[in-house]
Amino acid sequence: MHQIRTASRTKADEVITTFLRFARLHTLVGTTLSITALFFIAARVENQYYWVVLLLTLASCLAANVYITGLNQITDVEIDRINKPYLPIASGDYTIPQAQRIVFVCLGLALFGGLIGGWFLLLTIVVSVLIGTAYSVPPIRLKRFPFWAAFCILAVRGLVVNILLYLHFDHTLNRAVRLPAEVQILTAIIFGYSLLIAWFKDLPDTKGDEAFGIRTLSISWGKQQVWLAGSWLFGLGLLGAAAYLIWGLDEPTLGYGQLGLLLIYFIMARGVDLENQKSIARFYQGFWGLFFGEYLLFAMVA
Repeated sequence: MHQIRTASRTKADEVITTFLRFARLHTLVGTTLSITALFFIAARVENQYYWVVLLLTLASCLAANVYITGLNQITDVEIDRINKPYLPIASGDYTIPQAQRIVFVCLGLALFGGLIGGWFLLLTIVVSVLIGTAYSVPPIRLKRFPFWAAFCILAVRGLVVNILLYLHFDHTLNRAVRLPAEVQILTAIIFGYSLLIAWFKDLPDTKGDEAFGIRTLSISWGKQQVWLAGSWLFGLGLLGAAAYLIWGLDEPTLGYGQLGLLLIYFIMARGVDLENQKSIARFYQGFWGLFFGEYLLFAMVA
């Protein structure tokens, strides 16, 4: 009996682990933190914490997240077998029909949650899904073009999530539609992060992208130039944000927090080897960690 329970537990763990690889765990964490931070910023205005609103929003957006990341893997199987052979379809853990069923169920759940949650949530879901579909699916397949590939990530992570979801929470919790200064600066900061996520995500994937004619910025400019330009932009952006938060908005905790995140970035950047795929991948995951930290910082202050 104990062996049966152990085997069942092992099988369940494998199912969960495979699904999380398919959903791309770091994107799920980023979505969860961004939504939670925006909820706390909106809810503190009237001190109204409607947890059902938060849970419904999380469920809908996470389902949309899985649809977008899963669809990208369905359309990128051959590329992933070179760049990311550990992903479930590329490794053979999922068949394409299995993956298709998952993404369409998630799409249905996301849209259903949006219909229940209100117009701002529904608009967030619809716009994100449309952009995510255009990013991956032929004949549009915007990921082929550096500008449009970056635009897709900037639009969803940088603008749609922060602005529309904050308005969703503000309207639902407070019956208001406003965009306070702290949300505006958070949106500007995350816009910068999203730009660099769009740039840095292709640094470890040049081999497969080049083999299939995907002209990413890392291929067009070279990895060294992309990394250097991104580092300068990130540094200047966080220094500007810190100055504005400390002296413009009188939010020293948030301002000094930017300087702390910038220090961590440069410690990470010193150890990256752009000729080593694993080193680049660790650096990229670390950058997502800074992205998480940004939302955690704003959530704690809120």
